[in-house]
Amino acid sequence: MITGVHAIVFSREAEQVRTFLKDVLGLSSIDAGGGWLIFALSPAELAVHPADGDGRHELYLMCDDIHSTLAELRGKGVEVARDVSDQGWGLLAAIRLPDGSEFPIYQPRHPSPRQP
Repeated sequence: MITGVHAIVFSREAEQVRTFLKDVLGLSSIDAGGGWLIFALSPAELAVHPADGDGRHELYLMCDDIHSTLAELRGKGVEVARDVSDQGWGLLAAIRLPDGSEFPIYQPRHPSPRQP
């Protein structure tokens, strides 16, 4: 049976992004060997959306209060790459990773299997 999800972020600046996840976002991790950190994540969800053409995969961080989360991250020096926008299904923004890429973050409004 499926016991979880292993997501991978590919980056040309992998060491800087690992440090960001550990020191700025505060994710706990273990060294799987040779400095390869594996980060613990909160409960996860998986959705399947229709696609025109080839399929693709996306990764989003989730939070309960996007405004306070972004304020806390700004206080740690994190750049907000995209300000909050109301998508109907949730409030969406993005933060900037040390490699310059954007990492979407959202506050869901949709029902969640992780909520009682």
